[in-house]
Amino acid sequence: MADNQFARWIGGSPLWVLVRLLLLSLVVGVILSALGLDPMNILSSLESLVRHLFSFGFDTVERLWRYIVLGAVIVIPLWLITRIASRGR
Repeated sequence: MADNQFARWIGGSPLWVLVRLLLLSLVVGVILSALGLDPMNILSSLESLVRHLFSFGFDTVERLWRYIVLGAVIVIPLWLITRIASRGR
């Protein structure tokens, strides 16, 4: 029973979820690479965000909101795709 609840919580069997996450990561990685981003670039952006968080106050809230919206542009469609893809099962 607990195994079934865990599989349900993560969205399917652990192996299938892992494969799906790897494929989605590959797609997002290709897209971000085409945009000229790399992991160190993203880490630098996050570091910059934390620095601005302590120094600019409300301007940082706006910057944080932009990061959230930017991430949502990728995350929400991928989440919807995975939900729609798993709906038929």
